[in-house]
This record gives sequence, structure tokens and C-alpha cells, in this order.
Amino acid sequence: MSAAAEPVRAGGEADTLPKLLLRNARAHGGEVALREKEFGIWRSVTWAEYEARTRAFALGLKGLGIGAGDVVGLIGDNRPDWVMGEIAAHAVGARSLGIYRDALDDEVAYLLEFAGASAVFAEDEEQVDKLLNISERVPTLRHIIYSDPRGMRKHRDPRLLPAAELVKAGEAAHQADPGAWERMVRATDGEQVAILCTTSGTTARPKLAMLTGRALIRHCECYLKADPKGPEDEYVSVLPLPWIMEQVYVLGWGLIARMKVNFVEEPETMMADFREIGPTFVLFAPRVWEALAADVRAKVMDATPFKRRMFDLGMRLGLEALDRGGRSTLADQLLFRALRDRLGFTRLRSAATGGAALGPDTFRFFLAMGVPLRQLYGQTELLGAYTLHRPDDVNFDTVGVPFDNSIEIRIDNPDQNGVGEIVTRHPNMFSGYLGVAENPDLRDGWLHTGDAGYFDKAGHLVVIDRIKDIATTSRGDRFSPQYIENKLKFSPYVAEAVVLGDGRPHLAAMICIRFSIVSKWAERNRIAFTTYSDLSAKEPVLELLKAEVAKVNATLPEPQRIRDFVLLYKELDADDEELTRTRKVRRGVIGRKYGDIIEAIYRGDRAIPVDTTITFQDGTRQRIRTTLRVVSMEERAELPMAAE
Repeated sequence: MSAAAEPVRAGGEADTLPKLLLRNARAHGGEVALREKEFGIWRSVTWAEYEARTRAFALGLKGLGIGAGDVVGLIGDNRPDWVMGEIAAHAVGARSLGIYRDALDDEVAYLLEFAGASAVFAEDEEQVDKLLNISERVPTLRHIIYSDPRGMRKHRDPRLLPAAELVKAGEAAHQADPGAWERMVRATDGEQVAILCTTSGTTARPKLAMLTGRALIRHCECYLKADPKGPEDEYVSVLPLPWIMEQVYVLGWGLIARMKVNFVEEPETMMADFREIGPTFVLFAPRVWEALAADVRAKVMDATPFKRRMFDLGMRLGLEALDRGGRSTLADQLLFRALRDRLGFTRLRSAATGGAALGPDTFRFFLAMGVPLRQLYGQTELLGAYTLHRPDDVNFDTVGVPFDNSIEIRIDNPDQNGVGEIVTRHPNMFSGYLGVAENPDLRDGWLHTGDAGYFDKAGHLVVIDRIKDIATTSRGDRFSPQYIENKLKFSPYVAEAVVLGDGRPHLAAMICIRFSIVSKWAERNRIAFTTYSDLSAKEPVLELLKAEVAKVNATLPEPQRIRDFVLLYKELDADDEELTRTRKVRRGVIGRKYGDIIEAIYRGDRAIPVDTTITFQDGTRQRIRTTLRVVSMEERAELPMAAE
């Protein structure tokens, strides 16, 4: 770690996030800690200002009677008020519970009711409405604190409290007793549970992992040894704050290494704001890297024939150089330098992907571009990531090596190829699940991850898939659906894919088109369409996707090739419980929800009638009547029309 990062020594005084904030404000009060873009202008927040508003929140919460044993929820976009509210909750001895901003009412109600939340920091009217709609299900909820007052005049609920009034009350308490804040912070205990972090919930309701402040700080120190950061580093917070990795970066690294954390104005302005900051470090989930790669290739479709040829040449030179273990200077001059600038990657010194597997084709795309991308691996229960590629030892087929020797990984019950369950332990693990007395996945201090993997000859960990998801055809051929799905999603036209075949005679797939790009392709080829469902049923689109599936099949052994596929009439959605909030496929839900379609595919039907109703987030419903065509890859593929 760089000297500038001033690491907190494990077991030292600063073993909680409030203590770290107090230390930074005293030693570096005038330095910029956070930035937020409002009305098109970046507003800086110094460490002194960061502490002052957090102090006001904390003293205000104390005045409301929030203290040890209470749970404080937080829901909304990534904002400074979220971070300050979370640290304030820890300062009064309460536990914080982050909830994904796009969570539906039922999910919000479940989490708040299960945790017994007493107060919630809500960003705006949208989130407040959710909380008021579920108030009967969460009788413990006494206070709803909102930051954005727009649209709130119509509400008269006595639990509502503007953040400005909470701050005013906290400042008055500070004036009355100037030493109260520091005494409160000094009394915080790093061994107490501070964070309730939702797990991914791929098979059922998410569980709440209990994390202590000391464990988070120690693990962040361990991580910073593998990827050093300091006050000169810039980070743009775009991943959901309830996710463990964003907790690590915004709260852990932000407070330990004093890495500057920037908050974009709106999700829609993310990439423009990202480019303005020019961060030195970025972590994106695989879905974001896939979308970026698809967007680049979509823009190339709109370019002139000359620029398309230059792109193809640059990519070919870059990938060839990558395979030789180097970089192509010519490719950098032709293509990659301008492309990195366009994406906001010019200043990147470190980049990572995590949360799920990233397809090797997408990984190679960014490495060839000169993005210093590394893959990490971890679980919420283990405080997020604990393996990472070394900067000079990147292998896109692996997830790297442990941060240091304190992290132990073994492979249980390996088969003849050395593949077994990944089992891990380290000193900074979670303290169990809230409300769960016995955890069958935690045995003798080792967490059984449920992931299948092995160590390669270089000592890198290779993660194959969830053990329960590794499938076997009725002919005895084993395959990883996730691996094939990631290869399909390298296509700019594929947003999501679900590979089928467990217990079946061959593989098939359900594919969701990437509407923004396929619609552009259709417009350029004068193909009329109305809706997503209509576009996905068009014959030229089916032929386009057939050619993309054929490209993937050519890279796979015969038993793992897709024989049939359908284009679904809608996108998979977390609101429909088809994906987790971190965009992982819930295969059990897919199997139940689309069971009739799956049976029809394997029955040999060439056309599948669909008559269903979709419910949107705002409660409106739409009836969809269409016919899905089952496309056979054994039929001769016609070349799709060129997008000239």
C-alpha cells in the first residue's frame, strides 16, 4: 500500500467507520473527500464537511431515540447522504441495511420487516412512496428521513422527516454539547455488527449477512495490499451501494486510503459524468462490461465503411499482440487511444470485474484496448472479493490468486480433473446471518461457497459455475451453462441468454435481444417493427441471431453446441424475480416460469404460441400474444442483411 494511504492497523483505535471519518476530518479536514454532480456542476465535499453533516445526522438520530440494537435502512441512488447516513447509524450503535433502489414494494417490505428497521434514509418521493405503501407490514418503522423534498408536500405522514430538519436538530444538539459527537464515536466497538448486507439470493429470498466494522476495515487493508490506493486516486460510484463491493470501495477504501469518491448526477448521465472525472480505478459488474463492449460495436455499425475497416484492423492487431503477451503500438494509435478517451478510461491505473463470471471474449476485448482489467472473486459472507489477478499475471480464464497468505482456499471432493467445491476461510469473515442460528455452509470456520472450481498449474483459481448449475445431458455430456451464456453475450445483439440441456438430449437456449442495438440494426435495414416482442419475432432478426449462435457453436465442442433456440418476447427482469439485483440468472424461477416453452422446444415444436400478461414496475399491465419460432441450428443459416 502506498504510504499516502495511511493504513489503519488491525486492533488499533480506528476500528470502526465513524472513527476513521473522525481521524480523517481532524488530520485532513480541508482535503476533498467526495464529489457530487448537481445541476451539471461538480460539488466538492471536504473531510470536515463530510464529518459535520454525518455528525448532524448521528446526533439527530440519537435525538429520535435511535441507538444500539436498532436497524437503519437506506434506499435510493448512490449519494453522499446515503454514505453519511450509514456512518451516522454506526455512530449511534445501530446497524445499517442497504436496499437496492429498484427493489419493489414486496422486497423492501420483506427486508425491513425481517430486520425490524426503526428508521430509513430515503432519497426522494419515489422511495418514500414505497415505504408508505408497506407501512402496515413494517410496524417497527418509526422514522422516514428523505433528502429530496420535491413532491413531498402532499404527504402528511407523521413519520416523515426532511433530512434538513434532522441536520438542524443535530446541529442544535452539537451546540448544546460539543463533546457528545466525539464521545459517541470513541464508544463505537469494532467487534459489534455494523452492516447487514444482502446476499445475492439466486435461489430464494436474500439473506442478511452480519458484518462488523473491524472485519470490513481489516479486509479492506488486506485488499489494498494487492491493489494499493491513496488520496490521489479517483473513483466513480456507480455500482449499487447495497452490494458488498461498493461498500468496500466507497466506505472502506474511501475512509482508509482517502480515495476520492465521486457520485454521478443521474444513472442516465453515468458515462458522461464518468468521463469528466477520468477515474484511476473502476469496478464494473460483468453486465456493464458486456454492455460497454456491445455499445462500442454498435457505434461501429453506424460508422463509415473506412472507419469500420480501421476498427477491425485495430482489433485484429490488438488481439494478436495480446496473444503474444504484449501491446500493439499501431493498434493504439489507430483505435485504442481514442476509444479509451471516449469511454473515460484514459487515466485508469486499475480496473476490475466481479460479481459473476465475465466471458473471455469480453475480457480479451478490453485487455486488447489497453484497459488494465483484472478479475476478482468473492462472496458477501467473506467481505466481498478475496482473489485478484496480479498486474503482471492476468489470465482471463481465471480469477487470480488470494490477496495474501491470511486467505485460505481449498478444493473439496475434487474429481479426476481436480474440479470440486471452492471452500474458503480468512480472519475477516461475516458473523453469521441475521435470524439464522445454524449455517450449514459454514463448517469449522470454512465457508462452503457452492461454486465449482480448481487451481491451474500457475496456482490461479478457476471458477467454473455454481455446482448446482453444472449440468449433464441425458447422453452424459457435462457442461457449464454460464460459460456458454457468457460467450453468447459477447455478441452486441444479445442482452441475456439462458442455456438449457440438463437431463435433455441436447443443448438449447432462450435468448433476449439487446433491444437498443437490434432496433438500430433493424432501422438501418428498413425493417418495420413496433415493440420488443414484435422485433424479436421478425424473420431477419431470427436469422441475425442464428448467425451469432453459429459463431459461438464454432468455438465449442460438439456436445456443448446449441441445437435450438428461441428469442424471448421480453427481457429478463429482476422485478419479475428472473434475475437477482446483481443481474444473476435465477434458474429455478426461469425453469418454472418458462416451463411450457422449454417443454415445447424439446418436444420438437417449431412454433410456440404465447398468450401472457406482463406487469410493469408502475403497476400497469400489458397482454402479449405472439408466436415464438424455434430456430434449429441444424438448418442452413442464411446470412443476415449487412448494415451498410
